[in-house]
Amino acid sequence: MGERGSESIKELIPNRYPLLLIDRILEEGEDRVKVLKNVTINEPFFVGHFPEEPVMPGTLILEGMAQAVGILVAKAKARENREGKVRLGYLVGVRRARFHKPVLPGDRLIYEARLTRARGNFYQAEVTATVEGERVAEALISLALVE
Repeated sequence: MGERGSESIKELIPNRYPLLLIDRILEEGEDRVKVLKNVTINEPFFVGHFPEEPVMPGTLILEGMAQAVGILVAKAKARENREGKVRLGYLVGVRRARFHKPVLPGDRLIYEARLTRARGNFYQAEVTATVEGERVAEALISLALVE
């Protein structure tokens, strides 16, 4: 499947600007997804983090990871029961989070999520974040869908 842009993403997760942190779906499979965030100097968070040396906050990298998992879960639910509606997924766990390098303006941040557990409305995925092929962060992300 080819790349899909922000309108397709908005059909899968409820996040919107300024907290929609995924620009494109690059690849998708049954239990994995690869998505892109183009990090620009115009991001609202760079106003305060940090004006003289802008760095993407780690909490927002984790949020981007959670959104990648949200896309993965939405695709899985659509295959499962053809719901067709965006469901709210709550971040319920972050384990083994590690940050290896800063993410800077101009970076193409790639999130790759692989589903490792699905039980009822609870999902867990391993997520890595890379820039130019180098790992910048990783975590085990858990989401729960709201009925």
